[in-house]
Amino acid sequence: MKISIIQTTLAWEDAAANRAHFTQLIDTIQETDLIVLPEMFTSGFTMNAAGASEAPNGPSVVWMQQMAQDKNCAVSGSISIKEDEKYYNRLFFVYPDGSMQTYNKRHLFSYGDEHNHYTKGTEKLIIDYKGWKICPLICYDLRFPVFSRNVEGYDVLLYVASWPQARIYAWDALLKARAIENQSYTIGVNRVGTDAADFLYNGHSQVLDPLGGYLLEPTDGDGVFNVTLDKNALEATRTRFAFLNDRDHFDIKL
Repeated sequence: MKISIIQTTLAWEDAAANRAHFTQLIDTIQETDLIVLPEMFTSGFTMNAAGASEAPNGPSVVWMQQMAQDKNCAVSGSISIKEDEKYYNRLFFVYPDGSMQTYNKRHLFSYGDEHNHYTKGTEKLIIDYKGWKICPLICYDLRFPVFSRNVEGYDVLLYVASWPQARIYAWDALLKARAIENQSYTIGVNRVGTDAADFLYNGHSQVLDPLGGYLLEPTDGDGVFNVTLDKNALEATRTRFAFLNDRDHFDIKL
């Protein structure tokens, strides 16, 4: 499966400008199976939920559907969404035919007051796509390994994020840990640039194999990165090192 990661700056709370910018970047991608965009890619990581949120069928979701159909691939990223008078940091996984699945961020970033502006999700999502099982999560979810534990036999763990440079060492370390403990390909997609609160983001988007080795090493700055995941290599690793057979069984209280 071919993955295309877009690591770039975001215009603050300007969805139209961000859509136009991502359209230009997506146009440079020749052939891929999945395009991944950062967390809140239409607005930046804003707590202005009322001002920045869109409807579940709003212009940014329609744009994702159009991009997926135009490029004949899946497109994923999170958007601030208003539904039933509540606000969600919602990840969309849009299939090439325009259909989609969604995941609401489970762990809200209380240090940044996200829990006072958005409603947390309650359900983990496992996506079936082209013979792969993908578990999509959002930013702060990375710090909570119990929720991401691979009890479903997923193949790919996917994080979209707005993770600041000040704590990037944690991003790098935790992504590697998640890949190793879950024996899955692990993808982290982060933004770059600064936001309205002057937080600096340096990217470090990356792709790791099920042993924690880099397929895409973390780098700074804008870029579109392409990586191919090998299902046979994943299965061979899990057969040779059958560590998941010894995992603990547990229930999560939501």
